[in-house]
Amino acid sequence: QVQLVESGGGLVQPGGSLRLSCAASGSIFRVNAMAWYRQAPGNQRELVADITSDGSANYADSVKGRFTISRDNAENTVFLQMNSLKPEDTAVYYCNAYIFHNWYGGRDYWGKGILVTVSS
Repeated sequence: QVQLVESGGGLVQPGGSLRLSCAASGSIFRVNAMAWYRQAPGNQRELVADITSDGSANYADSVKGRFTISRDNAENTVFLQMNSLKPEDTAVYYCNAYIFHNWYGGRDYWGKGILVTVSS
């Protein structure tokens, strides 16, 4: 069994910063791509940022220049540094990872989500 556990969410004022963490644990042979998604009430879940196993990152246009995704492969952990936060960043943020259980097979995993609220 594999689990993804997010941490670091909470309430922050507009213009502030937060850093989210997501640690994968369990039966892991290899962690491939990792990503952060978010979903606000009434909205579809959207990709915020993703990062390959070698560190190549991509960002949604809405967060480009403000957010930074990174990873620590030794700890099977992905981070999302969020700066210059805006009220529209308010959402439940979900960690996602494709994890191989052996040389040949794996599947997509999701964390439970963590709430980020940007408000005065």
